[in-house]
Amino acid sequence: MRRVPWGPTPVLAVFSEEAAMNDGLTRDEFDALGQIGSGPQHGRVSACVARNTKRLIGLKYISHERNGTLVLTDKGKQTLFIRSCIDGLRAVANDPGAKLAADVAMFLGKKGHISVRAGGDGFDITEKGRESLADIDSSTA
Repeated sequence: MRRVPWGPTPVLAVFSEEAAMNDGLTRDEFDALGQIGSGPQHGRVSACVARNTKRLIGLKYISHERNGTLVLTDKGKQTLFIRSCIDGLRAVANDPGAKLAADVAMFLGKKGHISVRAGGDGFDITEKGRESLADIDSSTA
């Protein structure tokens, strides 16, 4: 818990995956998060980032640094990671030979969504992974 200077009550900052996914981010807002997360901007930001900055700051996905640059918050980083895991799971479902980022493959493997193929040349999606993917697809539809 941490105390905020403007209020006497403690604030518990807890992130839940469900809260991130229920904010209803658009594809444009996800693209803006990806551009901000890819590295520091020198000079002006892109039109995509400029369009979405106010809402993403309000939802606590990004924040301003003292020097004026935009950075991802922990919530923004976790949301991008969740999205890359979902995209990776879809890629493995469509093509077992798909290449995944090391952190995504490790996370999906630990959670039991994918397993390494016998030849070591890719991944197989497990039953749990198929169920999760079906659940994600049904909740977004």
